[in-house]
Amino acid sequence: MPHDIHPRPATARHSTNLSGTIRVPGDKSISHRALMFGGLAAGETHITGLLEGEDVLNTGKAMQAMGARIEKIGAEWIIKGVGNGALLAPEAPLDFGNAGTGSRLTMGLVGVYDFESTFIGDASLSKRPMGRILDPLRQMGVQVKSSEGDRLPVTLHGPETASPITHRVPMASAQVKSAVLLAGLNAPGITTVIEPVMTRDHTEKMLAGFGADLSVEIDRDGVRTIRLQGQGRLSGQIIDVPGDPSSTAFPLVAALIVPGSDITIRNVLMNPTRTGLILTLQEMGGDIEVLDRRLAGGEDVADLRVRSSALKGVTVPAERAPSMIDEYPVLAVAAAFAEGATVMLGLEELRVKESDRLSAVAEGLTLNGVDCAEGKDSLTVHGRPNGKGLGNARGSQVKTHLDHRIAMSFLVMGLASEHPVSIDDSTMIATSFPEFFDLMTRLGATIEVEG
Repeated sequence: MPHDIHPRPATARHSTNLSGTIRVPGDKSISHRALMFGGLAAGETHITGLLEGEDVLNTGKAMQAMGARIEKIGAEWIIKGVGNGALLAPEAPLDFGNAGTGSRLTMGLVGVYDFESTFIGDASLSKRPMGRILDPLRQMGVQVKSSEGDRLPVTLHGPETASPITHRVPMASAQVKSAVLLAGLNAPGITTVIEPVMTRDHTEKMLAGFGADLSVEIDRDGVRTIRLQGQGRLSGQIIDVPGDPSSTAFPLVAALIVPGSDITIRNVLMNPTRTGLILTLQEMGGDIEVLDRRLAGGEDVADLRVRSSALKGVTVPAERAPSMIDEYPVLAVAAAFAEGATVMLGLEELRVKESDRLSAVAEGLTLNGVDCAEGKDSLTVHGRPNGKGLGNARGSQVKTHLDHRIAMSFLVMGLASEHPVSIDDSTMIATSFPEFFDLMTRLGATIEVEG
């Protein structure tokens, strides 16, 4: 990845009156899946609103390497798929760069095929454990060669016929659930995933949309049982990808904490498995108006009007973590400007993200004058409502650890703190939100990138 070579530090300064109407990039989770299922389905799939970050495009390249034909005409991506069960053996290793979702879901999709596929990624992705995906694949008969600790590079070779399994997901992980369901597409019989805590359900919704024979049952305790009949036919679809709630989080929090702000964010995905941050910010007193709720491609979508607000600290319960796991860094920034303490519980999953995201957030907050305490799986932030004394007058840089969400979260912090906030590198923001700087500047934010 180019950012391993030339870091580009960035600094955000106190801003006022953010205003305007924006549309955030397409949802990353749905974009990955749209390319995968389009590449797998028979016939043509047409996609608009695709997130064109490096992560998603790497998933597209992997599907092309296995036989899908993908081209962009105007604003539309057109995919000619191979048909379920008809992926071709890739001739070279599949390079996913920084994409955790793309690599893990594709391992499920292709691992059960009776040929060899090798997965590689950048330095950051190569540190991330893949065992939770590889273990169920092993149960289905897949031979796995991996680096120590089930890390990349990983080489998979499926059996002549994969065995369908029943897999109880040990922790809340949409990636594990999705990988097992995708593996089940090419196994005879019924593959079953049991999910004690619901996670984002884009895989189930989109598989059903493409024609998979899939059922979801929920028992009295909220445990979900998902059954997929393997080796069925998938047919090409038309998909308009809604705006990514995780990307929405940055302008949204900026508008809440920057004085005098009033912005509208259009076409935001409002899937209930993804709206934990909005709910939490509303509980904190955030003025977030949900306008024009509608359905698009089986998903809930709406526009959000956000105005600057006096926030109050709250306790965020552990069971909300799966619906906002990517949004805790920017929530911690909002909490830094809230009155009183904000306590975030159930954060153990943050320790296995692009970086140890929990420690990275706590270190960045402390560096910029925020009183916070990091627990094993919790974070407590004591806020300063007017941002007085926050930021770093000496220009000390937050260590981003090549993590795009840490980078964007602390740039948002600098827009409302008394002193500027600087980060050590901004290049990796392009992996998930290439338009971040243009979009924030257009709203009136002061952010400078070096070089």
